Amino acid sequence: MGVSIIIDYNNIKNVFFLEGDHLYSKMEVFSDLSERLNYNLSNFPLYVRKGELRQFEKYAAACHWHSDLEFIFVLEGSMDFFVNGTVNRIEKNNGIFVNSKRLHYGFSADMADCSYIVVVIHPSLIGKEAWVGKEYWEEKFGPNSEDFILLTDKTLWHREILDTVYRIYDEMHGQQCNPLRLLSKAIALCADIGEQLKHHTGHFPNDRLWEAVWRMTGFIHENYENKIVLDEIAAAGSVCRSRCCELFSTYIGQTPNAYLMEYRIQKSCEMLQETDRTISEIAISCGFQSASYFTFRFRKEMGLVPLEYRRRIAEL
Repeated sequence: MGVSIIIDYNNIKNVFFLEGDHLYSKMEVFSDLSERLNYNLSNFPLYVRKGELRQFEKYAAACHWHSDLEFIFVLEGSMDFFVNGTVNRIEKNNGIFVNSKRLHYGFSADMADCSYIVVVIHPSLIGKEAWVGKEYWEEKFGPNSEDFILLTDKTLWHREILDTVYRIYDEMHGQQCNPLRLLSKAIALCADIGEQLKHHTGHFPNDRLWEAVWRMTGFIHENYENKIVLDEIAAAGSVCRSRCCELFSTYIGQTPNAYLMEYRIQKSCEMLQETDRTISEIAISCGFQSASYFTFRFRKEMGLVPLEYRRRIAEL
C-alpha cells in the first residue's frame, strides 16, 4: 500500500510507525501538547499541505494545540474531529475552523482513510508589533471566542471560506508561488472567519479543569521514566482517580494509562533514532520494567520490534 501524499517535515526529527510494509510519520507534539509546525516557506508562518488520515498511527492524529488558526477542508472520505472535548463528523466537501490554543485532532474510529487540505496561520503573519490589527486578532481569536466552526457546502459564507482554503493551497503549491497573493488570501481568510465568530463572556468556566489536565499530562512527561500509578497522576491534578479518568477521556480522548504508554513509546522512538543506547537501556529509560516487556509493547503499538524500527529509520 502506498501513500499518495506525505507531509514534508524537512529538518524536524520525525517519529515513524509501520503499517504493512510502509513507515509513516507521526506529528511532533511537545510535552505540553503543543505542536511544532514546519511552515512551507522560511520566515513566512503559513502551513499549507494535503494529508491523509492513514499517515497517522491507527488513523488518528495526536491530540495537540498551537497558537495558529487552523482550517481543514475534506477532499475525500470523512473524519471525526475532536476540539476541546467535542467531537463532530466532517464529510466530503465540508470542513472545520479551529480557534487558537484549542486541543484538537482528527481521527477515524473505523480506520477509514480521509484526504484533506489543512491551512494553518500563525498570528505573527500580521506582524509582531502592537497595532490595532493585533488587538483585533486577540479579541476575535482569544479564549472568549468560539472554539470552532463547522463549515458545510450548504451555507454560502462557509463555501467561500472553503474555496479560499483551496485557493491558498493552489497558490502555495503552484509553479510560481506568489507570497504577496498568499499573504492577502490568508489575511482575508482570517478576516472572514473572524467576522463570524461569536463572543462568549466567561467562555471557559472550567479553567480549573483545564489546568488540572495540563498538570497531569505535565507530571507524566516529567516522570515517564519512573513507575507511575493512577493515584499519582490524579494527585498531580488535585483530583480523585475517577475524576482523573473522566478529564483524560473528555479533554485528551484517552485513558491516563493509554496516554502514558503512548508517550513512553514516543520517547523510545526518539532514543532509537537519536542515540546508540541498547534496547535494555532504552527500556529502563522509558519506564519499562524489562527489555522483553518493552519489545512486546513496542511491537503492539508500532507494528515491529525496536531493532527493526531503528534499522528502517537509519535507511531513510
